[in-house]
Amino acid sequence: MARLYLTLLTFWPLLYIGVQSQSKSRDTCIYQGDEDTYSFYEGGDMVLGGIFPLHSSTIPLVSTFTTKPKLIKYKLWMQTMIFAVREINQRQDLLPNLYLGYHIRDSGDDIPVSVKRSLLLVNGQPEKGSGRSCEDIQKLPSPVIVGEASSGVSMAVLRTLGSFKIPLVSYFASCSCLSNKREFPTFMRTMPSDLFQIKALVKLVHYFQWTWVGVIGVESDYARFAIQLFLKESERFHICPAYVHIYPVALTQNAVEELVNILKSSSATVIINFSVDSYLHGVLKECRRQNVTHLQWIASEAWATSKVLWDDFGDLLKGTLGFAENWPPCNGSESLDNVYTLYSDVSQLRVSYNVYKAVYLIAHALHDMTTCEPGKGPFQNGTCGSLYPVLPWQLLYYLKQTHFTTLGEEVRFDDNGDPIASYDLMNWQRGSNGSLQLVRVGFYDASLEDDNDLVIDEPVIMWHRREKVPESLCSQSCLPGSRKARQKGKPVCCFDCIPCAEGEISNQTDSIDCLTCSKETWPNQAQNQCIPKTLEFLSFQEPLGIILWAVSAFGACAALAVLVVFILYRNTPVVRGNNIELSFLLLLFLCACFLIGLTFIGKPTNWLCQIRYSAFAISFTLCISCILSKTVVVLMAFKATLPGSNVMKWFGPAKQRSSVILCTFVQALICIVWLTTNPPVASYNNKFMSATMIVECTVGSEIGYWCVLGYIGFLSSLCFLLAFLARKLPDNFNEAKFITFSMLIFFAVWITFIPVYVSSRGKYMVAVHVFAILASAFGLLLCIFAPKCYIVLLKPERNDKKLYLIHHILMIIKVI
Repeated sequence: MARLYLTLLTFWPLLYIGVQSQSKSRDTCIYQGDEDTYSFYEGGDMVLGGIFPLHSSTIPLVSTFTTKPKLIKYKLWMQTMIFAVREINQRQDLLPNLYLGYHIRDSGDDIPVSVKRSLLLVNGQPEKGSGRSCEDIQKLPSPVIVGEASSGVSMAVLRTLGSFKIPLVSYFASCSCLSNKREFPTFMRTMPSDLFQIKALVKLVHYFQWTWVGVIGVESDYARFAIQLFLKESERFHICPAYVHIYPVALTQNAVEELVNILKSSSATVIINFSVDSYLHGVLKECRRQNVTHLQWIASEAWATSKVLWDDFGDLLKGTLGFAENWPPCNGSESLDNVYTLYSDVSQLRVSYNVYKAVYLIAHALHDMTTCEPGKGPFQNGTCGSLYPVLPWQLLYYLKQTHFTTLGEEVRFDDNGDPIASYDLMNWQRGSNGSLQLVRVGFYDASLEDDNDLVIDEPVIMWHRREKVPESLCSQSCLPGSRKARQKGKPVCCFDCIPCAEGEISNQTDSIDCLTCSKETWPNQAQNQCIPKTLEFLSFQEPLGIILWAVSAFGACAALAVLVVFILYRNTPVVRGNNIELSFLLLLFLCACFLIGLTFIGKPTNWLCQIRYSAFAISFTLCISCILSKTVVVLMAFKATLPGSNVMKWFGPAKQRSSVILCTFVQALICIVWLTTNPPVASYNNKFMSATMIVECTVGSEIGYWCVLGYIGFLSSLCFLLAFLARKLPDNFNEAKFITFSMLIFFAVWITFIPVYVSSRGKYMVAVHVFAILASAFGLLLCIFAPKCYIVLLKPERNDKKLYLIHHILMIIKVI
């Protein structure tokens, strides 16, 4: 039914139709329908059409046709058009030979009425009454119309006039959908497209780091397209809508309660509203009733500078931010009454200024047509545009090519017929007398580079509830050292903050991922920076290192002390009876073993690593070789005491020294091969996830390392076997049983060493190695030499040669 009604209104007044009648002449025009003669008209060489919502209709789209709609007056925009036309007519530099007229009608802010009256404008109209000649039209047709205010109404008018190539220059229709030249090829406007407004609003929200905002709008094409654009553009800046709600024009109590309940229950404190001021009154009234007073309002351009709401809802709207059309302010010298009225308030002239620019756009286009030189025109064969009559499609061409300057502002248009946007950011502040003060706190200029198009003077802004910027977040920002983890089933702006894993950092707020530090670096305590790892090695300054080198020094001193004792008591039976030469060598080599532990302490270097392992191998091989020789001497000495035995001539002192050298030579050969093929080197171990980098000696060849240990183990096993066999031989000072016990300790230490060494890392691995060296060296020193020192120093009566011979003879007899 609505479509049928609109169609009837659209095509009913295609205006003066010559009707064949029996009672009237064929050349008489009969007007079909209501003549609708109410308009503002002034004739001229060319009449500009104008259509304004001088009254706002509140009736539904489908009328009952029984009553007229209630009306609310709006005149300022119409008066601006009249003023601009008369001003142009008085100028000598613009259209000096062409007098402009105007024909202005009321759209009623209603689609059917607007379509009907726009057709009246483009067709002209005779004087009141029927029966006049078709050639005697008193109100000339308009080839161009200034209008309409509403985007939805403009679209309806364009779908009718567009077929006739008649331009429509809007002063307030901002819907970006009207930039579609395929659907609306004859549309131009002096009001920037919502696309620019939306970009400005999104950047404003992003500037103050509001990532969780409410979006509402009245049921209209303007609001729907604006919200759609806002949601799309906000994705680029990771801004999420807490809710999106479109409320009806006829706002019932249930509808407004539903809307305010959404506002109240949401955690978003910033709300963006796309509507005109008249539709916001009911929403604000319900907000006050439910005590929803915490919201920071962001105004769309349609109500960014409106003062209508301030008197009733100033407490709710204080601090509101919004963008308005940037236009030059009045200089203060104008003669105005001191009494405030809607028509004398110069702070609300932004739409009027758009009307002013629309009239001047048409005037400059006509001026270009009048100054066109024949043969150089833009049309076929260089012809210029027709002025008598003006053809709408030709005028449309000149409109799209026009750029001019008015009131100090350069007016330019893009390919879609949209002006290049430049907005002032306005802040609603309460004046000293309680009135609304619209304070300019920044601007947005679409012609500037992307990073510089928004400028805000933040200290000037007065916020709604406090001096600092309000927060509107679904989740608090994740500090450096953590990352965002999106909450399941919620928008991307709702997330949890997860600390970065070990070895990872994030150095930005709201990081999506953590970064892994390099092998040489490690996160600091806050996990927001990678710092060089601490070098870890067994140093002389740390407690563990101090203990180990102190014990090493003590062991070396103990071995030297025993050596001094043996030198002092070298002529006693206990010292001489146990191969004094090998004992001296063994004590020197044990001293070397204690000192070898010091090479394992300190920062490793390549040469220190090579000395460390080779010295360890040689020193312990010398010790075990000496002990092996002493064990063999014990066995050979017993054999030599038997009748007819001369084995000692095959194992004299020279042979003993040779055996030690031979056993050590084999170990030295293994070390030489190891050091020349794949020697130990200092390395930085990054394999472990920790804040330290281990500086250690890698053995190089694992085979070489285990061959060294294996050879020492082989000599130790052989020594243990021989000592075990000789433990009960008849010798008062026989040390075979002590050698057996020392070998048991040696095996226990090194068998335990292997699993502990393999399971340790870093400096503790080195400490285990040093401990094994010291423990085995102390085991040899104490087990072999402690009993002798005990007799020499504490039991000198037992250190007697006669007693030794008697005991030795008795033991031989017992064995025989």
